[in-house]
Amino acid sequence: MREIKVFKSSIFKDNRGTLWTSWQKNKKLKLVFNHDKFSISKKKVLRGLHYDHKTWKLISCVYGKVFFVVVDCRKKSKNFLKSFSINLNAKDNIQVLVPPYFANGHLCLSKECVFHYKLSYKGQYSDVKSQKVLKWNDSRLDINWPLKKGIILSKRDK
Repeated sequence: MREIKVFKSSIFKDNRGTLWTSWQKNKKLKLVFNHDKFSISKKKVLRGLHYDHKTWKLISCVYGKVFFVVVDCRKKSKNFLKSFSINLNAKDNIQVLVPPYFANGHLCLSKECVFHYKLSYKGQYSDVKSQKVLKWNDSRLDINWPLKKGIILSKRDK
């Protein structure tokens, strides 16, 4: 799906560790990120699939490894309910830009993972109360989750 953008940040490494830029304003993407969130999960925790109609999300995994999924929820789209998936981890420094009307979710594959969301929206942020939820294992989505048993879900995601 061409609406979803994947970025790879350049990394500076030396004997002290690594340094990279997670976002820098650019002329092509006129987004202003005004909200950041982190989630820390243990292995087999699945969060999502959530979406709203006004929020852009820049996603990265800053620790551990996750299986990340995006689903097109635009009813008039030729890609309606089609999904895109990618493995994200801290070593690769890959980020995914998810537009409004696209649900996203992730499954922690490592012992622990830290997932970062940069959010860009106009007006009031659409938190839990106004977000929509797709069932993670809805057969219409045809998502090939790498783990199928022992998945840990919130009440909202069941």
